[in-house]
Amino acid sequence: MSDGATVAAGDIARLAGVGRAAVSNWRRRFPDFPQPVGGSSASPLFALTEVERWLSRHDRPFQLTPVDRVWQSLRGAAADLELGDRIGYLGGFLVFLERDPAGWKSLADQPDDVVMDQLREALARGVPEFAHLITDVPDPDAVTIVRLAAEAADQEGSGAVFDFLCERYLEVHSRRHTVTPTAFASLMVTLAAPKAGTVLDPACGIGTLLLAATDSRARHVCGQEANRTSARIAAARLLLHAGDVRVAVSDSLRADAYVGELFDAVVCNPPFADRAWGSDELAGDPRWEYGLPPRGEPELAWVQHCLRHVEPGGLVAILMPPAAAGRRSGRRIRSNLLRAGALRAIICRATSGPTGSVVPDLWLLQRPDGARRPDEVLLVDAASEPARAEDAWAAFSAGREMPAGGRSIPVIDLLDDDVDLTPARHLDAVGAAPFAFPSALASLTAAVEALVPTLPDLTDAPRPDAPTMTTLGELIRIGAVTIRQAPMKMSTQEGGPVPVLTAQDVRLSRPASATGAALPGAVTLRAGDVVTPLAPRAPAVHVVTAAGPLLGPRLYLLRVDPEQMDPYFLAGSLRSAQRGGSSGSSLGGRFDVRRTRIPRLSLQEQRVIGEAFRRLMSFEAGLRETAALGEELVERAFRGLGDGTLRPTVAD
Repeated sequence: MSDGATVAAGDIARLAGVGRAAVSNWRRRFPDFPQPVGGSSASPLFALTEVERWLSRHDRPFQLTPVDRVWQSLRGAAADLELGDRIGYLGGFLVFLERDPAGWKSLADQPDDVVMDQLREALARGVPEFAHLITDVPDPDAVTIVRLAAEAADQEGSGAVFDFLCERYLEVHSRRHTVTPTAFASLMVTLAAPKAGTVLDPACGIGTLLLAATDSRARHVCGQEANRTSARIAAARLLLHAGDVRVAVSDSLRADAYVGELFDAVVCNPPFADRAWGSDELAGDPRWEYGLPPRGEPELAWVQHCLRHVEPGGLVAILMPPAAAGRRSGRRIRSNLLRAGALRAIICRATSGPTGSVVPDLWLLQRPDGARRPDEVLLVDAASEPARAEDAWAAFSAGREMPAGGRSIPVIDLLDDDVDLTPARHLDAVGAAPFAFPSALASLTAAVEALVPTLPDLTDAPRPDAPTMTTLGELIRIGAVTIRQAPMKMSTQEGGPVPVLTAQDVRLSRPASATGAALPGAVTLRAGDVVTPLAPRAPAVHVVTAAGPLLGPRLYLLRVDPEQMDPYFLAGSLRSAQRGGSSGSSLGGRFDVRRTRIPRLSLQEQRVIGEAFRRLMSFEAGLRETAALGEELVERAFRGLGDGTLRPTVAD
């Protein structure tokens, strides 16, 4: 069946260690490049065996690991819509393999038709927690893939194999699954479940939140998911990484699988804006202790469902759309949550995501336990510094002074006609530290005075003869510069453990602000690397000063040989060309970085000019920061004069 394995252009690029653009170039330049055997015109699929032969024939190095072969075989055996079911089934097999390797060895020695007949029963017997998720009989393709997966697991471990398959699956179906970013999943678990205990996620998806709970030493995790494909994947992920796991398949609101069960903590990222959540049939449900959720507010139904399943005094961490804090239709339920002391904190993450999508807020709730009702609510702006949330919650819980970005607000101050809990509405007005205008003005004055000396000393000079020029493409050819790009599938939306330098960071000349995962082919930045966008809308070049972050998407990395090229000279020349300077380039169309013209100078001359470029870049960054300080000063002054907290100084 391996002859049926297929690869997409991105897979070919990853296996060959090149960018996706290189694969597109091969398709245009080489008539013998394999023709697509499936997929679509926008995303064609190629036969893996043909691609392997072509790469070998053209002396292109490539690496196909056993787990790569499993993935490509899965792609060749199923349509994309069936891929999740096959991966989930394979996850159940990997759990069985880990638990009963001898049982698989005995079965693996049998012919494929015998394996087909007995594998389903073996899985149900060896992994009883997965038995209710097995609804289909393996076909010949599935048996072949199972054998390949067993070989890969023997080398890399069952958990590592399944994690790899899940990553590839999410790349293919990124729009079909809402996955909580790893960093924020860890924060939710840290806030709601600070000690080992039992954790429930009633809308668990593929299990990301519960996986974070197992990392925090939760002793028992339970999930419920309406989509059987997602439930399969979640169960397999959790069983491979934890011990005591249960995943039910049904809609939590309509068919609660845990009626009457209480947990130490509940974490949830529910489906938003689902008007078909069952408001009519559930109108008299006893879970609506704080009010009947409006038809257009399913999130308030999920809030009350989660509170129903947590122990008295236990915490719920649930993601909510920002509008849920202020919609008029939900003000009665918000009021009741406040009066009962059930709503403890709202943490604002950001106004929008990298693609302009709305980023949900985090609500932290506590089931009343009959003790004294809390009379304050915590509001936190954690958009710029996510760590603020944990610090603010710790201070709020201990009654300590609140750190920057957090405000403790009396409940009575929120119980007006609107009960609008939107953090941005209250953080500046309530409990804000007084704005010291004179000290801020002194800071601006000092910043302005310190800025001018950072400029390089430049003097007018007669127009020189036209310098001898070369191109960046020629410098790349002779090895003076190496050009790299991030993997095409790299994303900074899901978060991850490694800092990532984004195109916005390059435009603002700031350190890496995003996080991501080190996918195969990821590029780690070094000090002295020059980074520029693929298609800059305005001049933008950045020189890396600290090693460690990953190169983000839609960026070029230019790494110089220090014995031939000064990085700041290269960066300044590139910046000059982007402005339509000496190279005659323009940003009106796509900027072809390889055609950028660079003066051909000695290394010593490059360093002299490069130092001037460096100081100019430093001045520009300082100018930007000073302008931001001035804008903040003006805004605060208008606000202070308007609300009376500032007044003009009048001589006595």
